[in-house]
Amino acid sequence: MESFQLHPRLEKDSFLVERFDKYQIRLLNDCRWPWLLLIPQQNGLSELHDLTITDQKQFALRTNHCAKAMMQLTKCEKINSGVLGNVVPQLHIHVIARNEGDPNWPNPVWGFETTKPYADRDRDELIAKLRSALT
Repeated sequence: MESFQLHPRLEKDSFLVERFDKYQIRLLNDCRWPWLLLIPQQNGLSELHDLTITDQKQFALRTNHCAKAMMQLTKCEKINSGVLGNVVPQLHIHVIARNEGDPNWPNPVWGFETTKPYADRDRDELIAKLRSALT
């Protein structure tokens, strides 16, 4: 069996939070919004329909789990989630906590100004909280 290869951009732009079943959950390195990426650990996937029906259901359940954990942890008003793949073709879903008045509200977060990386301590604290909220 071929080992899973994470797209280099996802590797560079995010931090591993947890692995569950066949999925990786990663924190995007942009502290303007709590932003998770959920990535199936299967090579060669670019679209949701590339997953089997069973895996699509599991992916949806895992995405809902991430969204609920983000809402509970961040007390956000809205969760934005989406599968784009225009820049990074490897299948992944974004789960982003949003609040009225956050940067670029109510518009999309993609491409808005320059990313603001987490300070190491803030990143580590958030990852620990996310791990706890996800289990």
